[in-house]
Amino acid sequence: MVDNRFATALVIGSVLSLLATVYLSVAIGTQQWYQYRSPPDNREASNATELSEEFINAEFDEKAYSDTLFRLNGTLGLWWRCVQAPGLSHWFKEPDPKMVTKCVSFTLAQQFVPKFNEPGNHNSGEDLIRTYLWRCQFLLPLVSLALVFLSVLIGVCACLCRSLTPTLGVGVLHLLACLCSLGTVCCFLVGMDLLHRSLLPDSVDGSLGWSLYLALISSPLQMMAAALFLWAARSHRQNYTRMTAYRVA
Repeated sequence: MVDNRFATALVIGSVLSLLATVYLSVAIGTQQWYQYRSPPDNREASNATELSEEFINAEFDEKAYSDTLFRLNGTLGLWWRCVQAPGLSHWFKEPDPKMVTKCVSFTLAQQFVPKFNEPGNHNSGEDLIRTYLWRCQFLLPLVSLALVFLSVLIGVCACLCRSLTPTLGVGVLHLLACLCSLGTVCCFLVGMDLLHRSLLPDSVDGSLGWSLYLALISSPLQMMAAALFLWAARSHRQNYTRMTAYRVA
């Protein structure tokens, strides 16, 4: 029979784990990890419609899509890149057209495209640091979700076996998932900083988006869930050892 304290810890840990999974899943699927704001003069001087069409239909090139993100108030995520462009207009030119968001997803092959020391210049040599930071930033959250899913399977087996011993493994898996989630945010921030050193114009402002903060919040939630699972498994084992020794005596 499980003590009420251990049961409460398991329930709270499960809720925290569920929240962390939802937050991280939403962060992976949205594009608000980083957003740019360019001066109004720059946006009016450029043909936003042509830029947005080229952004969507042109071949994949880091410098090309980055420049468009800078000029059209773009947003960047792990799997998406988006820009603000004028919507479909009538036959006459509207003085203040309504802006719509146009997005393009990164394909799996594009995620593995190497980064170069000079973005857009394929003859400048591969930048191994940025290349592996980019790959880690989209692989680590998937690993984190896989670890949580594996911990759920172990938790179900623990319930069927009516034992808290497998809960120790659940806690360890959540701890590893926490490190992966935190590593995702770190890799993204470092990679963006390296990119901005060579490409970001002084007139363009960049800021972190809410998707990144969701991923960042998921990390401590997974940490707290791991602590509760580990505490429940360790405390239950100690109590079981004491009860066994008392019965033997």
